[in-house]
Amino acid sequence: MFRVSQEIEFCYGHRLLNYDGKCKHLHGHNGKAVIVLEAESLDHRGMLVDFSDIKRHVAGWIDANLDHRMILNEADPVVPMLQESGEPMFLIDANPTAENIAKLIYDFAKSHQLPIREVSLWETFKSYATYTE
Repeated sequence: MFRVSQEIEFCYGHRLLNYDGKCKHLHGHNGKAVIVLEAESLDHRGMLVDFSDIKRHVAGWIDANLDHRMILNEADPVVPMLQESGEPMFLIDANPTAENIAKLIYDFAKSHQLPIREVSLWETFKSYATYTE
């Protein structure tokens, strides 16, 4: 089995609904997504996937949709105020936890036919969540 990984750094803000702790308030993170691709064979170039393809597809999508945005639950009561203020947001139908953001990135990579194995989202230098099927 062959495996390649790429780290993608980005900044994002969020808050958690139905949570009794510091993360119930709007705040931000310098996050890092670790994308892991896996396959049993290599292509005609001797590569699983060209790293530039990961960068173009996944990092490009993260940069355009998640970087320097508030990732919020679409039902968050602060959404209308932020929309009115023109703040950039990415709305999801779940609580924007590290687990759910990792799954969001995983699902995007899978939808682009990348041989995705797992995605880990590092929320801090010491804490991360991983999603795999």
